[in-house]
Amino acid sequence: MTEQTEHVWSYRPASGHHLTWADLTGYRVEATDGHIGKVDKHSYDVGDAYLVVDTGVWIFGKEVLLPGSTVSRIDLQEEKVYVDATKDRIKNAPEFHQDKHLRDPAYRAELGDYYSAGGMPGGDGPVGSHRA
Repeated sequence: MTEQTEHVWSYRPASGHHLTWADLTGYRVEATDGHIGKVDKHSYDVGDAYLVVDTGVWIFGKEVLLPGSTVSRIDLQEEKVYVDATKDRIKNAPEFHQDKHLRDPAYRAELGDYYSAGGMPGGDGPVGSHRA
């Protein structure tokens, strides 16, 4: 992994993740253009921070893996996690299967490249290019 893709697996200092180390399981996840699901699993590990989001009916009950750097803000009172990506960007990310991909270095490198480099033609650009 390059330094750029390694950075994608860390929470941003301004996201608020460090304030309480709260259990985010069950928190609503909001993309820049609306609700995408709920947190099923998450990690605060340095250099390995992520959210596994259950998308429910939004993309047919699939789960998505979001690197920690996509988190722009955590609202503990409202139990919401805001991510700096559109629904389309998340929907078009490399397909995720928790049992197969959660600890797969090749998948994580692919996903890291996707979110750190813009990922798709006409995409949102690098993570951090939008404000929540």
